Amino acid sequence: MSNIPANDDLRVFLIVARQSSFAAAAEHLGVSTAYVSKRIRVLEETLGVRLLHRTTRRVSVTDQGERVFHWAQRVLDDVEQLMQEVAVTRGEPRGLLRLSSSFGFGRRVVAPMLSAMARRHPGLQVRLEVLDRLVDVAAEGYDVDVRVGDEIAPHLIARRLAANHRVLCAAPAYLARREAPRTLQDLASHDCLVIKERDHPFGVWRLRAGAQEEAVKVTGPLSSNHGEVAVQWAVDGHGVVLRSLWDVAPLLADGRLVPVLPDWRQEANVWAVYPERLASSAKVRVCVEYLIDAFAEVSAADAGRPSATSPWPA
Repeated sequence: MSNIPANDDLRVFLIVARQSSFAAAAEHLGVSTAYVSKRIRVLEETLGVRLLHRTTRRVSVTDQGERVFHWAQRVLDDVEQLMQEVAVTRGEPRGLLRLSSSFGFGRRVVAPMLSAMARRHPGLQVRLEVLDRLVDVAAEGYDVDVRVGDEIAPHLIARRLAANHRVLCAAPAYLARREAPRTLQDLASHDCLVIKERDHPFGVWRLRAGAQEEAVKVTGPLSSNHGEVAVQWAVDGHGVVLRSLWDVAPLLADGRLVPVLPDWRQEANVWAVYPERLASSAKVRVCVEYLIDAFAEVSAADAGRPSATSPWPA
């Protein structure tokens, strides 16, 4: 084979394969569907293989396309890391940095930090996506996922950004109407506000008190896939919620929520997670180091406050 595929065509193919759609890939790239279709056709002609099965609704990768996908990802990663290393030697990381995080945490905490990072590193193009599910960082093409929760696949690299845990709480009005639970098992007979969010198993709360760890199945009349919605329902007096301290600390401080079974908690530290193939990526290194410093500043600022108001407990 005398022709060498263009990097841009390989990049288009990777996005089509991940999105399983020409239209979705075109939207992701900000180009026309016709352009995407043409680049795939050129790549197939260059390689002499069929990369995709096409139907009216979606596309899927052929067996040969799977092999090309893995090679293309490796080639583009190597080229990108070369460019990043050269950029770093000039004193400034460059290129597109794709990040993901959860709805509430991404909007309220991560986005402001990335805003400040973008001012410090103008050569980076930062793209943040907030999602209500746990992403497959490597397969979905993200560079870094900033997540709350300690269940992390062993094939991923994780750097802890901050200590955090989830707590049980409810509004005083709810506890005045219902006797406060005395044991973890009592939660099964209470109205609990269940969240289907990223790493939360729906309706099962696993908590720890010292060395003791237990799980309880909970139900309630209201549930949501958005943590901020569930917290507001708790403030409105609808039931007990299990939520990260970073989210409910101000509400606990002003009395709109009060702790329930305060000896029980769920570890939910804050992590920057990225694929092993990006372990030497200059832009990922710069981003993660910046986030570590940014979270450390938040922790230092909260060190002198009462523990109930600090979103980053020790």
